[in-house]
Amino acid sequence: MNNGVLCFANNNGRIDYVKQAEFLATRVKKYLGLPTSLVTSTPQDVSNKKLFDKIIEIQDKNKNTKRYYNGTEHESLLFKNNDRCNSYAYSPYTKTLVLDTDVIICNDSLKHAFTNNHSFQIYSNCVDLTTWRHHPEFDYINDKGIEFYWATAFCFTKDDISERFFVMLNYVVENYKHFSNVYDLGTRNFRNDHAFSIAIHVLNGFLENDWIKKLPGSLYYTLDRDHITNISNDKLTFLLQKEKCHGEYTLASTKGMNVHVMNKFSLEEMIK
Repeated sequence: MNNGVLCFANNNGRIDYVKQAEFLATRVKKYLGLPTSLVTSTPQDVSNKKLFDKIIEIQDKNKNTKRYYNGTEHESLLFKNNDRCNSYAYSPYTKTLVLDTDVIICNDSLKHAFTNNHSFQIYSNCVDLTTWRHHPEFDYINDKGIEFYWATAFCFTKDDISERFFVMLNYVVENYKHFSNVYDLGTRNFRNDHAFSIAIHVLNGFLENDWIKKLPGSLYYTLDRDHITNISNDKLTFLLQKEKCHGEYTLASTKGMNVHVMNKFSLEEMIK
């Protein structure tokens, strides 16, 4: 069995996701000892091809836009991240860990995803680094909806169970408007987290799942209202948004914790 990490990076002219993927690949090698393959529609932006086991070129036709925050500032940009449903087809590995490019790996806990016989592993609970924020939409996709799963990180084995899941996931993505109506998501843009959550629910016969397993370790996150200010090996330093104080921050740091950094602008400043 060959193991590896898969990530997706499609530059949108403003945010350099490929640079983030290169940074991720160096951390994956250091802490997990695994190769990384890149799926991208902008392979010309790869500055160091040796960082990747394979570079898989795709055609990007996504026209979605979303609002990107950088602390108190924001702008609307193209959002190119709806091909994750094809991870099973793209992956060159027997067992694959898929990671967002803005996940900073600081420990080896995710190595244990490869030492079990689980078909599919994912997080349903991630932890905000602030002590005051709580987002109900990260528990359930809406106030009367199903359990929320984070498409930020997941691991699958190429077997019949995972293959059935990705067939269902592709069906959900292709018919997202219908499923958005059924699950009462309103007019919100396509979101991988929601597509994964719906596919898991449908595949389990519209009941609470009993086949999805939790990824090892914990994944923490900061929002795009926060800033990352330093990366030093496994120690990360942040300015975290203060409660009810617009534009004011609390200094905080982590050590040996994997963190999903949603402020892409801030992350890029740190990995130049």
